[in-house]
Amino acid sequence: MKLYFNYRDIFRAPRIALSGKKIWIYLKFNVKGYIVYFLSNYLGFLLAGQSLRDTWSSQGLYPCLYYMDAPWYAQLLFWIGIIYWIKAILYASTAVSRVTYKQLKGDEFYSVKDSSNFLKKHWHAIIFSPIAILLTLLFFFTLASIFALLGKIPYLGELFFALTYMIYFFGSIFTIFTAIVLITTIVYNGSIIGTLEEDTMGTVFNSYSITWSQPWRMISYHLILIPLSYLATQIFTWSIYGSFKLINLVFGHEFLMGNKLTKIVGTATNYVWPKDIGIYLHGDNYSFFYNLLIPNSQHYSLNGVECLAAIIVGFFLFIITLS
Repeated sequence: MKLYFNYRDIFRAPRIALSGKKIWIYLKFNVKGYIVYFLSNYLGFLLAGQSLRDTWSSQGLYPCLYYMDAPWYAQLLFWIGIIYWIKAILYASTAVSRVTYKQLKGDEFYSVKDSSNFLKKHWHAIIFSPIAILLTLLFFFTLASIFALLGKIPYLGELFFALTYMIYFFGSIFTIFTAIVLITTIVYNGSIIGTLEEDTMGTVFNSYSITWSQPWRMISYHLILIPLSYLATQIFTWSIYGSFKLINLVFGHEFLMGNKLTKIVGTATNYVWPKDIGIYLHGDNYSFFYNLLIPNSQHYSLNGVECLAAIIVGFFLFIITLS
């Protein structure tokens, strides 16, 4: 693949991303993160005194303990699930970066297993690079608090504060810069490790280096990449919705499955794509989505076979959603 090593390469990003191998990697780690998040939240609801039946009725497939008045140890489980899911996404980003790097070098046979082996060797850099920068920020805030306490000493404190003011000023600038580097690390962590095979210190150093030497390139490239990614995602999403609608139109014809499909798919989508959550996230326009694409979102009375079919269809729709 011919590269220009400038802004023109960004327009190839959607096409390079449209790969079964890369989608599978993200799906695999996304499912792992979701399972841990789901179980930790349901366990948190149990610890908060809510039964599994009530939790399923109110939360369904997308539990969120954050908005519940629960004990601290139950809320802790919620954050454990969130942190694990974020870790899974960082792993997936690094694996996809490695696969893409090999692809651009001409190695089309670099497999998912190869990327998994790469993660086993470099997992510490993925986890500890942002932690190292967070600890740096914590160190500066702690140091500033100590010097602020010294400033409370009568007479000497005021003088000490005045004499060391420039040190505080430059330290404050570096702290703000480090906070920006933290954002850079989160965005570029996988790319740095996947291409340069850096350890924790090397990843942190490259994050500082990129932020210092390439700020306008980062900003300008993302001004192109973000709307391009949004457009590509919308096209991909609506192609999935179109496929979903086509199946419903063909199989749901009155001379074919008819009302049987309406009951099965309607029940499955009611759990996988809850209307109330969709309206909360996307506004009232989500009702248009339901009316256009989904047969009917009301609850149906299903027999045993139809219930099993709805569970299987719901599973496939959920996997498609996570991908």
